[in-house]
Amino acid sequence: MNCKQFNSIPLEEVLFSLGHLPTKQNEKEAWYLNPFASESQASFKINKSLNYWYLFSEGIGGNNTDFMRKYLNASVSEVLVWAENHYFSSFQKQNVPYQKFENLPKNYEIIEIKNVQHPALLEYLRERKVQNQTEFLKQIHYQNNNKNYFGIGFKNDSGGYEIRNKYSKICLGKKDVTTIKNGSDSLRIFEGFFDFLSFKTIENQLAKGPSDYLILNSVSMIQNIKNSLEKYENIELYFDNDQAGNRAVEIIRNETKRIEDCRVLYSDFKDLNEYLTKKTEEVQKQYKSAFKR
Repeated sequence: MNCKQFNSIPLEEVLFSLGHLPTKQNEKEAWYLNPFASESQASFKINKSLNYWYLFSEGIGGNNTDFMRKYLNASVSEVLVWAENHYFSSFQKQNVPYQKFENLPKNYEIIEIKNVQHPALLEYLRERKVQNQTEFLKQIHYQNNNKNYFGIGFKNDSGGYEIRNKYSKICLGKKDVTTIKNGSDSLRIFEGFFDFLSFKTIENQLAKGPSDYLILNSVSMIQNIKNSLEKYENIELYFDNDQAGNRAVEIIRNETKRIEDCRVLYSDFKDLNEYLTKKTEEVQKQYKSAFKR
């Protein structure tokens, strides 16, 4: 990686990898607490269109390379070595077809598995409004091609992990579904694990009884679950509101008539997580508006 390539990576992603999160942002800019020193009010600003930063408290600024030189107290060559050893999805996507990130080659190694505790990952879960569902998740640190990565991990039935963070979406190991069994004769099926986490967040509000859960982790896995449907008296479907979701509903309907298409709950939204996110933000705005009166 050279300086031009490193400077093309969104500085937000660089800061995220270091555990720094914005205190406020919009489409044009983002504000952070000083990454170089302690402060109580944000004075570090990113211009998103220019991908430049400016630190008002010190009157300095620059590009990614300038930032990391100061952050690491290092030379340009040392900064580039650091960048080579870190995963930046926006850079990788410029050079490698996206599908290679869906299933990484087998030359990766999981370094550590622990409870979710990294501030950047916790903030990502808060943004998706599922911060209370960490019992289903792990924090995964791994290496691929001698580069260090980390993300939220959701385990599948083959021992692989769906990995997510704000900037990447990959699978470590064999792609498979995830089943969570509670000895129920009812089953709820979700397309992705964020939809499952969203459901668990609002489950009590929906007054739903206990059930088993099946998360596809990819709609393409739907052909693999037909034999799993036979024992259930009732099956609820929570797929995306798109053509792939429509097709998935039809495939399952052809296998059993004991289904309920539950997308009516979030018919105006892309998926269940978008519904949860937008509705939560709407309630928060209403509360703040009422509080100001």
